[in-house]
Amino acid sequence: MNLAPETGSSATSPGASESWLRRNRQALAPWLFLAPGVIFFLFYVIFPILQSFNLSFYRWDGLGDPQFIGMENYRELMDDRAFEVSLWNNLKWLLLYLLAIPAGLFIALFLNQTVTGIRLYKSLFFFPFVISQVVVGLVFSWFYDPTFGLLNQVLAWVGLGPINVLGDPTLVTYGIIIAGLWPQTAYCMILYLTGLNAVDPEQVEAARLDGAKGAKMLWYVIIPQLRPATFVAFVVTIIGALRSFDLISIMTNGGPFGSSRVLSFYMFEKALSEYGFRMGYGAAIAVVLFLIMLCFIAYFLWSMYQDDKGGR
Repeated sequence: MNLAPETGSSATSPGASESWLRRNRQALAPWLFLAPGVIFFLFYVIFPILQSFNLSFYRWDGLGDPQFIGMENYRELMDDRAFEVSLWNNLKWLLLYLLAIPAGLFIALFLNQTVTGIRLYKSLFFFPFVISQVVVGLVFSWFYDPTFGLLNQVLAWVGLGPINVLGDPTLVTYGIIIAGLWPQTAYCMILYLTGLNAVDPEQVEAARLDGAKGAKMLWYVIIPQLRPATFVAFVVTIIGALRSFDLISIMTNGGPFGSSRVLSFYMFEKALSEYGFRMGYGAAIAVVLFLIMLCFIAYFLWSMYQDDKGGR
């Protein structure tokens, strides 16, 4: 009985397997490190998004059996005045929140100077970034208070009458956006301070020898080198504007008369508040908000791809 072929085959198979792992271990190592994060991302981000899309086609109170109604939730959104107000408020947030970027840049340029007490100034400007949004909301609620708020005291000093910012439907959204700009400007300032540390001093010196200074130096030499910081500030500010929720909840709870709602807050009201429990309708609002954010995310990813490819 000849056992030589079987012995040879069993000795070759583990050896081949080990050699394949050894040959590919460098290629496999990144995927092994990425695997836990990818699994969590799929489970906690991708799966809920797909589930929201599916739920938006149902009528469901969160307890009974969901009832399939097709596009009915989306058709109702088209005639929903509260949804229209929320969408317009989101657009206001998008446009006005971008003011944090130039404000952060100019504060960073000021703080980049070497003058006495600059560390104290940096700490004061950095302070809004480290405090909670709840604290920011409370501070500005007191600031806007029509009875004892600092804003109306200042207006009284210049002979103007008191205004109730958070009680006026035409002013309330702008008042909350100003409150949101305070910490967001601090965040952009930090990004630009980091970017200013990477500015090439040789280019600055060469531009100075060529006669560039002031606004020309800033526009043609400094700002182009701050492009990565500007890109990150733009991305974070846009996403922050679209996901605004906490300041509205703290300062007005969507009021007065729903005039300060945004899409995320309206979704919460319809799906999860004590007057809502319309899970399908809330999911439809969330889907609309997701599609708006997807447009910006796609643009940012395309910009990053072009940068990596060197197309710009």
